[in-house]
Amino acid sequence: MVKKIVLITLFALIVLIPSIQAQESPSIDTLVIDLWPEYDKPSMLVIYKAELSPEVSLPAEITFRMPVQAGTPAVVAVGPDANTVADVVYDTQVMGDWLEVSFIATTPAIQFEYYDPRLLKEEAQRSFDFTWPGDYAVNSLVLQVQHPLGGTDVTVTPTMGRVIQDTVGFVYNIIEVGELEQASVFNIGLNYLKESDALSIEGFQIQPSATITPGTSSLLNLNQWWVWLLIALGLILVGGGGFWYWRMERQEPAAKRRRRQKTSVQEAAGVSSENVIYCRQCGKRADAGDRFCRSCGTKLRIE
Repeated sequence: MVKKIVLITLFALIVLIPSIQAQESPSIDTLVIDLWPEYDKPSMLVIYKAELSPEVSLPAEITFRMPVQAGTPAVVAVGPDANTVADVVYDTQVMGDWLEVSFIATTPAIQFEYYDPRLLKEEAQRSFDFTWPGDYAVNSLVLQVQHPLGGTDVTVTPTMGRVIQDTVGFVYNIIEVGELEQASVFNIGLNYLKESDALSIEGFQIQPSATITPGTSSLLNLNQWWVWLLIALGLILVGGGGFWYWRMERQEPAAKRRRRQKTSVQEAAGVSSENVIYCRQCGKRADAGDRFCRSCGTKLRIE
């Protein structure tokens, strides 16, 4: 009886373990891989934009592999959607020719970037081979290959897909791979000619909104002249205001001193404004001790 129970238990484990492992392995709903040769560095910029499948239990540990020659990833970010991702902490481990980058995804959107230095250059000829190592099962895989600035005779293999141009002016080869199972490897090759080492980002130069004509040039000079005139007027007004304030500050103490001197003279003479007498007829001021006006002879009112 005991032997029978043990056999049943072992059989159940053999059946259930593979299904448990399959449930624990995350899957990717959509994965867009961008390949931008010589974009802002003289190498290949590889960008993963992934969306985990809805059935994946979060948080989930994710591990992407990148060529060990690439060094460290440029971006490892997670967010609720592709437009709101933020950097997260990650761990790395070298496994043969690959560098394993592991991190925790608390939300479904993932962005992963690195620069691959294996872009081969032989004079004007450029070539690059990319491999998706099949880290996870993908419901929909799309590769987008950007044509570099100044590149000609761009060929992408396999030749499946279509060619489009974005609003900025870049041309892309779009390859819709579709569904891939876990451990399914997909390769893509890129070849093109490029005479210079100019980077694609250098093509983003600020352009004038309209052609500058001779009339426009003279208008710009006129504007500059008016600017200098306004600056000069402003300096004159500021200087004049400062000078006026300085004069007022100097005049005010002098007036106070004169008032103090006048009061002191009156006090010294024993004369106050209250004892001063004026003629009621002609208004002339009388001197101390006068009883009659010295001008018209009218008798003064002396209290």
